[in-house]
Amino acid sequence: MRRLSWWGERVVALAAIAAVVMASIAVSLAITPMQKVSVAGQTVRVGAVASLTASGPGVLELFGQRLSTAVQFTGPVRPRLELSRITLDSEIENFVASDDMESPTNALGQALAAGWKRYFLLETVIAGLFALFFAGAVVGWMRLSRRRTVVVLLASLLCVEAVNVGAVMVGARSAPDRLRGVNSLAALVGRAQLPAVPAAEGTDVGPVDALVLGDSVAAGAGLPAVVQPTAQDRACGRSADAFAENLAAVNRWRILNLACGGATITAGVMGSQQAGDTVVPSQLAVAKTSEQVRVVIVSIGANDVGWTSLLRLCAMTPSCDNNASTAYFQQQLAEFSLSYEQLLLRLRELPARPRLLINLYYDPFGGNQHCLAEHGFTPAKQRSLLALLHSLNEVLRKGAEAAGATPVRPDFTGHGLCDQQPYVQGVNASAPFHPTTAGQLAMALADQHALRYEPTVTSTTR
Repeated sequence: MRRLSWWGERVVALAAIAAVVMASIAVSLAITPMQKVSVAGQTVRVGAVASLTASGPGVLELFGQRLSTAVQFTGPVRPRLELSRITLDSEIENFVASDDMESPTNALGQALAAGWKRYFLLETVIAGLFALFFAGAVVGWMRLSRRRTVVVLLASLLCVEAVNVGAVMVGARSAPDRLRGVNSLAALVGRAQLPAVPAAEGTDVGPVDALVLGDSVAAGAGLPAVVQPTAQDRACGRSADAFAENLAAVNRWRILNLACGGATITAGVMGSQQAGDTVVPSQLAVAKTSEQVRVVIVSIGANDVGWTSLLRLCAMTPSCDNNASTAYFQQQLAEFSLSYEQLLLRLRELPARPRLLINLYYDPFGGNQHCLAEHGFTPAKQRSLLALLHSLNEVLRKGAEAAGATPVRPDFTGHGLCDQQPYVQGVNASAPFHPTTAGQLAMALADQHALRYEPTVTSTTR
């Protein structure tokens, strides 16, 4: 092998050091564990994300959704934040803004900045170890002398640490100031925080064992109405065959079904809802009036992400996975994840600290994917829709687990809309794609099964 010239050796050594620096930092950023910080009842993991630009947004990961922060950070390495836990002891409703320097508002930014610095301290140590490892491999390949080996090892270590310290210094000066004004995760990504849940004046639900909150799926849309319905029952489409009624009969509970067709988190669950000519009060506001409820079941999300509109659009267009519809759904899902996080916090503040079940959505199509072709739903379209529904269910599941709730997925296997004994109402029904009476029973069975693994709920009425 021909020996390199004096200049050639230095060029190769410099190139090797540059490669070691990039590899060491890339690996250390990938494997350094994120640091946990707990503020006002929420646990956030803090790490970093690298970019090729000199400044830009950080990243917030919320129930599997990756959102860019509205806060802009200086430097190529920026904060990466992940909500990992919502606890029972949340303080000052979701980081309510305050001028008190000791308030959670100020503590949020301080804690995130401190966690970010801890992350980089650990990352710097790991990067240094990898620098020595990679540099050792390079000098072994180049067969350098002992003196030059020491020089390359030290140079690699110093270069890696200099780059890391530089990144830390840039970030350390900008991140605390940028984060200090953040008073909620919603504000971090530039979206408005939901207002406080209004009081349900004049409402007294009395002693109840369980409450159901949610949309038309939980209300029982398209099925026989409840006995002696009120104006709200009629406006919301509440049914005597809804899964809430099945659970009440089996457990001998007094259960209150507050679900309403068309409900979303903002208009229905946490805020009031205009249902036809009737103004329906916030479901959560009504739930807060009961101090004895032991179980709360929530079925929400489809209206928040525009699921019905997607179904219609999918039936009319050649493809369901085009860029426009996918981008629309992902934007709606990101908005929903933020509202869902705030809902979970409010649910954990209910007076009786009830058991919380989050119902996921079922597969409405089933195994025979050709029966809907005449209605514009080809097998390929159905698979695309199911992929979007799976994304929604993942947000629901991860949020439930973060809040210590139980995610429940009803099993409609073999009973989709296209199967012989469907649990789903047909396309021409009054409430297409909603559960039939048998489907509502299947949902009740899924919830009942989940409750078997929870502490026994004692009924207030017999």
